[in-house]
Amino acid sequence: MFKDFKLIAGRPVYIQVKDYLKHLILKGALQGGQKLPSTRELSTLLKVSRNSIISAYAGLTDDGFAYTVQGLGSYVSLAASTESAAAPSWTVDWKERMNSRALLAEELDIMKRGIRAEKGTISFTSIAPDESLFDLDNVKRAFLDRMSVEGNVLLNYGYAKGYKPLIDYLRQYMEHKGVDMRGKDMLITNGFTEGFDLVLSALGQKHGRVLCENPTHHTAIKNMRLNGFDITGVTMERDGIHLGELKRALEEREYDCAYFVPSYHNPTGIVMSPEKRQGLMKLMAEYRVPVIEDGFNEELRYSGSHVAPLIAAAGGGNSVVYLGSFSKVLFPGLRVGWVLADQELIYYLESVKRARSIHTSTLDQSILYQYLLGGHLEKYLKRARTEYKRKYELTLECCKEYLPYFGLSGDGGLHLFVTFPEGFSTRELLDACRERGVIFTAGDIFFTNGTGQNTLRLGFSRVADGDIRRGIEIIGRAARQLLG
Repeated sequence: MFKDFKLIAGRPVYIQVKDYLKHLILKGALQGGQKLPSTRELSTLLKVSRNSIISAYAGLTDDGFAYTVQGLGSYVSLAASTESAAAPSWTVDWKERMNSRALLAEELDIMKRGIRAEKGTISFTSIAPDESLFDLDNVKRAFLDRMSVEGNVLLNYGYAKGYKPLIDYLRQYMEHKGVDMRGKDMLITNGFTEGFDLVLSALGQKHGRVLCENPTHHTAIKNMRLNGFDITGVTMERDGIHLGELKRALEEREYDCAYFVPSYHNPTGIVMSPEKRQGLMKLMAEYRVPVIEDGFNEELRYSGSHVAPLIAAAGGGNSVVYLGSFSKVLFPGLRVGWVLADQELIYYLESVKRARSIHTSTLDQSILYQYLLGGHLEKYLKRARTEYKRKYELTLECCKEYLPYFGLSGDGGLHLFVTFPEGFSTRELLDACRERGVIFTAGDIFFTNGTGQNTLRLGFSRVADGDIRRGIEIIGRAARQLLG
C-alpha cells in the first residue's frame, strides 16, 4: 500500500495526499476504524513533508473521513467505509433509454465522426479565430478592472436577461449598425448556438417548417432538425439567396420562420447584396414569415462599404430576430452572444433561458463589457482584419493557381467555398488528401437536401502561410488525379 502515490506539479501537496487517502478509504483499502499511519511514518512512505501529512489528516477530519483520538493518533471514520454499506448494483442500457432528440443529436455530431488531425497535418477544417492575435494584455486588464469594481457581485448569481452594462453597450452597438431600437429588447446567451436554440424551441410549430439558404451553417441545420422542423433550403447565387426560388417556395408552402446568414455566409462566404436584402425582406413581409438573422462574422469586412443587417432593413417592424456574437471576431472562449428582438419575444425567451441555464456567466459578460468599453475592439479589429485579409488573399490566390475548381466563393471572413464539377466527390478527395497530410471540411454537411458532394470549405484563419500554399497545392494535385 501507498506505493502508487504520485505527485502532480502545481497542486498543493497536502491536498493530493488527502485526496489519495480518500480514494483508498472509498475503495475499501483502508477500513472504517482502522488506524492511519503516524504522520512521521506516512511522510517517509510518500516522500513528502510531515507538515503536508498533518494538514492532509486535518483535511480528512474536516471532510468526515477520519477522526483523531488524543494521544493515540488518527483513524478512518466508520461512516466513511463503504464496504458494509454497499448498495446493490445493476447495469442500465442507457442507449435504450435515450429519446429521439438525443439519438438525433448524436447522429448529427460531426465532431465525433470527423477526421482527427494527426501531428503535422495541414488542417483547413477550423474557422475559429487565430489565438496568436488575441489581445491578452487588455483582456487581463479588463478582468482585473471589473473584479476590482464589483468582484463580489460578479461571482454570485446573475440575471437571466444578462449583465445590464453589457446590454446597454450592445444596444448602442446595434443602433450604430442602423437598427431602429424602438420596441426592441435584448437577451444575453451562451453564444449563437444557445440563442438560436432558445428561439426555435420557443416558437410554435403551426406548420413545422423553416426556410433557409442552401447550403447553410451546419450547427443551424442540427438545431432546426433537433427542434423538429422540416427544412426547405433555397439555392444561393453569387450575390446571395435566389429570390425567384425563394418566392416559389413561399408560394408552395407555409413556414413558421426563416433563417438567413446574409453577411460572410457560412459556408459560401457570400455577402448578400443590398438589393437582394431589400427583395428578401419584401417577400418575407408579403408572406408574413418572421426572420432569424445570424450576424455571424459581420465585422470581418476586408473591402467595400458597410452593408446593413436585415434587422436594420426591417425599420420599425418587429419581424426580424437578430442573433449576434463576437465568437469569430474576438474570443470564442468567452461564451457570450445576444438575441435582439421584439420586447415581447424577449420577455418569453428570458423565462425559457432562466429555466434552462439560469443565466450566462456574469464574469464572462463583465470581462467582455470592460474590454469593449475600453475601446479595444476597434484596435483589435484593425489588426485582425489586416492579418485575415492577407491570409484570405493568399488562400484565394492559391486556389486560383492550384485547384481545378468549377466555382469559388468567399467575400471575406475566415473561409472560402470551393465547388468542383458535377459528379466529383470531395469525400474521395478528402480520403486522398488525408493520406498526404491535408484535411478540409467536405461540403455536403452544409446542404439541406443531401446534395453538395462536389463542394468543400477551406478555413484558413489558423493555418500558417507556408501550409496554406503547400496544402492547397496537395489538394489540387489529388483533385486532378481523381478527375483523370
